[in-house]
Amino acid sequence: MPVNTQEMEIVHRAFRRESRLLPELVAAVAPGDTARAKVIADHFRDYRLGLKNHHEGEDELLWPPLLSRVDLEADVVLRMEAQHERVAATLAKLDAVVPQWESTAGADERDTLVAVLADHRAVLLEHLDDEETTLLPLAAEHLTEGEWSAQGDHLVANTPKLTLLTLLGLVLEDANRAERATLLSALPAPVRVIWHVLGRPRYARHIRRVRAA
Repeated sequence: MPVNTQEMEIVHRAFRRESRLLPELVAAVAPGDTARAKVIADHFRDYRLGLKNHHEGEDELLWPPLLSRVDLEADVVLRMEAQHERVAATLAKLDAVVPQWESTAGADERDTLVAVLADHRAVLLEHLDDEETTLLPLAAEHLTEGEWSAQGDHLVANTPKLTLLTLLGLVLEDANRAERATLLSALPAPVRVIWHVLGRPRYARHIRRVRAA
């Protein structure tokens, strides 16, 4: 029975949304407003960690077994690896320009950051679209449930717990009722309780503050 890869598309939806909103949020920060710049920079760091761990999980846990099982389609997997490298290069640029803007909230630094975020989004969207169209069908056919779920375990193991709650909120935000039920049902019962009692209200406060402008 094929692996259900729909959850990956739900996760991608969050990356698409946040990569669109981040340059808009940065552009709206008034020059010199370092307090507001810090709020947006902190939110970027959560997004950045989620994307980094998501891609590292694929690099370490999805590509190797896929490459060992697909012959004619190996070029698809290799293309995904190359796209990850291009996305990582844009994140490295952001790692340099975000702190520069955060420390001063200067207009020039803001404009530089908006441009780099736009470049990042273009590269990211190319990858996400390609992955959903060409890679996910291969993963559904050639990976086991255990191999597929291992990337979620990797994310959990490499993300601080409070940041995990933020990332879960980002993913659930645009999910419909059925998708939310599917995602939450995959979590251990204690984690679901933590999400409903602590995580959901905490995320609501966080995202209101981030999108205040």
